[in-house]
Amino acid sequence: MKSCPQKIDFYLLIPFYNNLPGLLHSLQSVLYDADKYAVVIVDDGSTHPVTLEDVYRQISKNISVEIIQLPYNKGITIALNTGLQWIMQQNKASFVARLDCGDICTPERFYRQVTFLQEHPQIDLVGSWCIFKDFTTNVAFKYITPTQQKQIKRGMYFRNIFIHPTVMWRCDAMKENKLYPETYPDAEDYGFFYQFLLKGECAIIPEYLVTCEINHKGISLNSRKKQLNSRIKVVREYGRNRVLRYLGVLKLRLLLIIPYNLVFAMKRVLYGV
Repeated sequence: MKSCPQKIDFYLLIPFYNNLPGLLHSLQSVLYDADKYAVVIVDDGSTHPVTLEDVYRQISKNISVEIIQLPYNKGITIALNTGLQWIMQQNKASFVARLDCGDICTPERFYRQVTFLQEHPQIDLVGSWCIFKDFTTNVAFKYITPTQQKQIKRGMYFRNIFIHPTVMWRCDAMKENKLYPETYPDAEDYGFFYQFLLKGECAIIPEYLVTCEINHKGISLNSRKKQLNSRIKVVREYGRNRVLRYLGVLKLRLLLIIPYNLVFAMKRVLYGV
């Protein structure tokens, strides 16, 4: 890893598993001052581990990159927490941002989020709107969420307002050993973001700052029932409003019986681009 300066704006945390083309595609979309951020890649036991040589063939060697190799595939929650624990030990950054292999950032994404958090010290977590896109078929739809604190808290009973690859949060907000919970398989991010909501303020930037890849082999599609059951558990355990908690669980139970193809078709009709 190229040595980091004493203080940087953010670490970009990326879990990796056998997807070098997706990783490089994502890294090429990241635009920010090279000496003000660093990339942390957690290789979750890939059969073909990623190397610094792989990364630096595609991005500037002026960018700091740390690769953490796990000895075998432990799952995304452990991979993410391993990365977070390493980041907190460094104590060099103000913020942590997330990105997944295959997802693409707009050129202004990180400038907008860093500036937003610097100008709003009361906000611990910020996300953005995004576009979901199948890069093979070019089918795409918008993901639009509330932007006001009250509506965000209400909306979280019914869906995850914070799409994982769009978020940035304060390192200081994790000082209470805040990690991704391991009790919500395939919905660890939902539980993680709820922790921020219960203890501080969060926000959404109403701009499409990330294009998220629709991966039909991904967790959200292959493990949909497990994910929905985990989301039900999150709402039950973190939701404080009894009525909204009941309605949120009801919606998630309905999604369990509705075929995903139908849900996907409705999204294309309502939010297609």
